[in-house]
Formats: sequence, structure tokens, C-alpha cells
Amino acid sequence: MNTTALPPIETDCVVIGAGPVGLFQVFQLGLQGLHAQVVDTLPAVGGQCLALYPDKPIYDIPGLPVCTGRELAERLLQQTRPFAPTFHLSQEVAELARQADGRWHLLTSTGTRFLTRTVFIAAGVGAFVARSLRLEGIAAFEGRQVHYQTPAAATLAGQRLLINGADDAAVQTAVEAGRLRQSADANAPRSVTLLHRKDAFEAAPELLAELAALRAADLVRVAVGQAIGLQTHDSAQGLRLTGLQIATADDEELTLPADQVLVFLGLAPRLGPLADWGLAMERKLLPVDPASCGTELPGIFAVGDINHYPGKRKLILCGFHEATMAAFAAAQWLSPNQAPVRLQYTTTSTQLQQRLGVATAPRH
Repeated sequence: MNTTALPPIETDCVVIGAGPVGLFQVFQLGLQGLHAQVVDTLPAVGGQCLALYPDKPIYDIPGLPVCTGRELAERLLQQTRPFAPTFHLSQEVAELARQADGRWHLLTSTGTRFLTRTVFIAAGVGAFVARSLRLEGIAAFEGRQVHYQTPAAATLAGQRLLINGADDAAVQTAVEAGRLRQSADANAPRSVTLLHRKDAFEAAPELLAELAALRAADLVRVAVGQAIGLQTHDSAQGLRLTGLQIATADDEELTLPADQVLVFLGLAPRLGPLADWGLAMERKLLPVDPASCGTELPGIFAVGDINHYPGKRKLILCGFHEATMAAFAAAQWLSPNQAPVRLQYTTTSTQLQQRLGVATAPRH
């Protein structure tokens, strides 16, 4: 990756993690008049809520008797919109280094660079990465014929597409591919097979209904079994993947033809490069001052499940409180020569209402 093609993005705040606590951190920084750049390894905002339980109910969010992980992420994202955060998704912060002027230089896995005065680590239990399909020899095809995110539609055109998984992403991808076949789109795959160890899928009811209709029309096939090996062919163009060998529930083995394989086996948390940033850690957690959620490094704060202090509880509600404390502390740290940051209320503060874009014009 080219890390010098573009100058670094200069900012006051970088938030690492776009889960619920990271999004609320953006909101609280916005109330303090601070704009945030946000980095996350996932391709969409929402973090663990969206990745692991998008349609499961959550009952302990203040003011919301019940909401799904997806709904919570959408509401929090909407709440940040007055402050226009910039999101840098599908990339991981690979390096963090202190500069001579006191700022922090961050480099992501895609080459994006930042120079920031403050960093807010809202990484939950770590960066979420796709679970890989563990088959001997599969690494040679990853990124070429085996993918953990859906590639460009043209990549799948005319191909025998095999989708391995049972969650929303797997079913959604199968349905979208089936729609392309139904409409005879130029990017339609030649065939679509959805593979899972049982004929049961965890997706929204409307998606499951559409999948059933596409199956009935023979536009999407469902195969029941577990991948156990690769079928390959060595030609003049090099070694190519031609199918997956699977074991069925009846202890039979068969081969499913495939030119392109999309793998949706869920996500797993990984601490990743964070462990090499020079931050003190205790049992893979970042100790912080509970009054500010500041780490021992100046200008670096940690909020949510990644941090630790006496009495810590790993609840979204507690993360919201920590994001508030960190925003106040950061605002004061960024302006050390000014008076203490004043507590204001969104119900009465004209300044906060102006920042939120809801202030009414004063009467004369």
C-alpha cells in the first residue's frame, strides 16, 4: 500500500470503532464542538450489535423499552448526523505513534493517515474480522476466487457462485444473486448455491420468504453439508478452484461446482495491532481513569468494553456514560488555558442547540 500518496488527514479527534459506544462518542464530541473521524474494520457502522445480533432484542437502553441491534445502530447514527462525522470503514488502524508536536499519527491497513490531537479507542472486545474457511490450500485462492466480503458484481458474472453461511449476509447475497438471474442481468451468476450444515437460516423473515420463492423457481439452490476440502484444476492459466468437497449429514461426500466462493461464517474479535501501541494493558483491557476514561498516554482515551477500572460493567449504558466523561475531558485537554468546560443542557443551551441544528431564531 502507498502511504505517502496523500497527506495525512489533520483533525482534533479520531474515534476507533463505530459500534454503539463509538457512535455516541462522536455525538458527545460534537456537543463539545469537536469533529470526529471514525475508523472501523467492518464495512458498515454498528459494531458488535450489527455484526452479531442485528435482529435480536435489546431491553436495557434508556428510553427504548425494546429495540434490535440494527435499530439501535440506526438511531445512534442518526443522532451523529448534525456533526457530520467522516467514516473510514473496512480498514484497521495498524500503527499509532506520538509525534514531536504532541499529536498522534495513525496509519490504517488501507494507507489512510491521520494527524490527530486526541484518540478515542472504542474497539469493544477488539476488531471484528471474518471467520475464515479452514481448508487446506485455501489461502492460494483467497481474494481471487474465495472472498469474505462480496466482490464487485462483474466478478461473479457468468460464474458458478457458491455461498457458504446461514446469517443475514449469506441469505441477502444469495437473494440478490437470485434476483440477477431472475432478471437476466448481465452480471448474473451462472448458478447460485447456498451451503449450510442444515436447511435453516438466520435472517429477517422477508429475506427468508424471498429465498424460498427463488428456491421454488430454481434460481437459488440450497445444499446441506459442511465443507471438507477443495476441488482444483491445474491448467495453462495456473491452478484454479473448481469446487468444494462437502460432507452431508448422511456421511456422504460430494463435490459442489464453484468458480467463486463467498464465505459468511460470522465474525470473531481480534485484539490486533492495538497490543503493539505502547498502551498498558491488563488481561487485554486498557486501564483508564474513570473520571476521564483517559489512558496513561496523553490524549488517548478508551471507552466501552475495551477499558477497565474498579467497578467496571460491560454494558452499553456504561459505555455511553464513559463516552460523555471522555468528551468533557478531551475538550478540557484540548484547551488547557481556558476556563473549565461548562456543563450545559441540550434543553436550554442555545450553543448546544445551534450545534445540533435545532436552535430557533431569537425573538425581537
